[in-house]
Amino acid sequence: MILFKLKCSAGHEFEAWFRDNAACERQQARHQIACPECGDSAVEKAPMAPRLGRSRGEPPKRPQREEQPRQEVQAPAPATDAPRSPADMRRALQELRKQVETHCDYVGPHFADEARAIHRGEAPSRGIYGEATKAESEKLADEGIEVASIPWVPPTDA
Repeated sequence: MILFKLKCSAGHEFEAWFRDNAACERQQARHQIACPECGDSAVEKAPMAPRLGRSRGEPPKRPQREEQPRQEVQAPAPATDAPRSPADMRRALQELRKQVETHCDYVGPHFADEARAIHRGEAPSRGIYGEATKAESEKLADEGIEVASIPWVPPTDA
């Protein structure tokens, strides 16, 4: 997975995760990436500093804050390459669930059919989430439709 900073034609910057650079470029070409602030699908990669690994003996460097406030659309990347605690992972997955539920449409068990319809241009391009079997997900991937499976943790610890 790779995190890219993106910018819409209105100048809004946001971040999104992709399987690889090619996946980002395919989704850009198909106008499948939309600005979470204004919905504009004319997005391009914005300049960003790379996150470089460190040697084992080097102490972790604190990341510098960006000048503009970031608008997170997915779970934030870890600040260092150190392993996260289970509690941190749970909070990150809860935040990811919140972002998906806020910015995407729930299509339930019809996920595979709706993903195909969007891919073919038969339905409006938008983020969706729902249920799909492993076989359905594999078939979508074979058809060139990008999907991801994420652990769906309860929204709160209660």
